[in-house]
Amino acid sequence: MTLGARILKTGIAIVLALLLAQTLQVPTPVFAGISAIFAIQPTIYRSYLSIIEQIQGNIIGAIIAVVFVLSFGNNIFIIGLAAVIVITINLKLKLEKTIILSTVTLIAIMETTTDDFIIFAIIRFSTIMLGIISAFIVNLVFLPPKYENKLYNSISDISEEITKWIRLNIRHASEHSLLKNDIDKISDRIIKIDQLYLMYKEERNYFKRNTPFKARKLVIYRQMINTLKRSFHTLKKLHRFENELKTLPENFQNIIQQQLDCLIHHHEHVMLKFIGKVKPNVTFEEGNITLDRKELFYQLINHYRETVNERVCEHNEEIVQYHAMQIISAIIEYDENVEHLDTLITTIQVHHHHEPEVKMEE
Repeated sequence: MTLGARILKTGIAIVLALLLAQTLQVPTPVFAGISAIFAIQPTIYRSYLSIIEQIQGNIIGAIIAVVFVLSFGNNIFIIGLAAVIVITINLKLKLEKTIILSTVTLIAIMETTTDDFIIFAIIRFSTIMLGIISAFIVNLVFLPPKYENKLYNSISDISEEITKWIRLNIRHASEHSLLKNDIDKISDRIIKIDQLYLMYKEERNYFKRNTPFKARKLVIYRQMINTLKRSFHTLKKLHRFENELKTLPENFQNIIQQQLDCLIHHHEHVMLKFIGKVKPNVTFEEGNITLDRKELFYQLINHYRETVNERVCEHNEEIVQYHAMQIISAIIEYDENVEHLDTLITTIQVHHHHEPEVKMEE
């Protein structure tokens, strides 16, 4: 298990909250530490949104606690009823994330009915706010991880794994059960990539001149993810219809293999171009093989016509043709996305060459 940035920041936030509470001689500083846990966020922008929500939730819990204690006392059943009302108000205001902190504030204030109850409530409210502010300070001081690096590296790693399996599968060299297990794992990793993209998108620029550059990179990364998903879709089709693919004529199988090899190399070429390892004005070429979507489609149509002319298609033969069409369709969609990604990267690198190059740290 690795020690993530959020785990480390949570520990620091707790220490800071407890230290400030002890320095200010606040009674029961543990509530400051508890509230700090709920306010830690992975990005500065989310931290800003979180502190607004946590303050609102804290205020709701404190007000309900004071009203109920002054009106009905602090019987355990009254505390339970107050908690229900606090949760209901949070849900009505769409503050679901602050429900836990609101109820903590409620219980922390309603535990006593001393003569100086109002002062006690203010102190408890301030103690919990101290933890929220401490977490916000930690989020600001300790910069979040570089999500762009993590995003690109994750996309690149998964792309390599997918293309490895495509190469093996199209040559009928992959183990069916192993590939099935890997497909499930890759699917989960792609979901995490979508989450990383949102993290990177939420990172705020502190200089306005960087805003257009960030917007263009967001477009590219979105297309990178779309291309990754198309390649994954192609792999799933190849895996699902592996047996049907074997029944196709050998020359047609060779054509599909050559086109996929070419497409995979093009995808790798584009990914390297983005990080500056390939010059933007260098076009992709793969020997004498040129990926032509129309030609690939016509090859499928010709194969179908030849089959019909030779004999009347049986039901199983029609199913094979239908599945072959799905494979070709997936390859064509994959190719279109790679081509679009190539166009986006080349356009930005040629027409916006004054902007800093994208450099990924190891």
